[in-house]
Amino acid sequence: MKKSFLFLCVIMLLSCNRAVFKERWINQKAPEHFSVVFETSRGNFEAEFTREWSPLAVDRVYAQFKHGFYNDILFYRVRPKYVAQFGADDSAKLKLWSKYKVPDEPVLKPNQRGVISFARSGKETRSHDLFINLQNNSPRLDTLMASGVKGYPPLGIVTKGMEVVDSLYSGYGDTVFKKIDTLLTHKKAFLETYPKLDVLIKASLLKRKRN
Repeated sequence: MKKSFLFLCVIMLLSCNRAVFKERWINQKAPEHFSVVFETSRGNFEAEFTREWSPLAVDRVYAQFKHGFYNDILFYRVRPKYVAQFGADDSAKLKLWSKYKVPDEPVLKPNQRGVISFARSGKETRSHDLFINLQNNSPRLDTLMASGVKGYPPLGIVTKGMEVVDSLYSGYGDTVFKKIDTLLTHKKAFLETYPKLDVLIKASLLKRKRN
């Protein structure tokens, strides 16, 4: 009886960890405004996202929040007085989402303190990593060229709990990029190298209050 119960538990865990994706999620249109609560190893913070700022990217991130894309991931890069960056570290999940490109859009709002934007490395690469500005990074991040693409269009802004974001462990700074490939291929080894990194436990859409 015990063996059967343990076997069932293992199967359930494996099923929960398996990457899940449905193509119809890509076509979901975000509300004009929506809020997200981020539960982290340092406490909670909240952010509001505005579709008008970058419609196609906000549609994508809305679908990702709705379907748990950013749950159980690391704030893998926290550079003091610059940005706190986080993103999915499941290669199977990334492959499923990343094949659907998000067209590039112009920067309509400044990358000020608390503003959240997609990280990117070139044309149509906004797909799975977000960063929070820890200081006013405008106009630098509004105009910086990344492999021929100009700037990082904001998607939303932290509205509550910025002190939590400020408290994320930042001792590793940009040194994590030396091992960043390991994050996708051998997460355990990555964590052994950078054991103090904070975790985004869950990112959930906040339900709208009814009038």
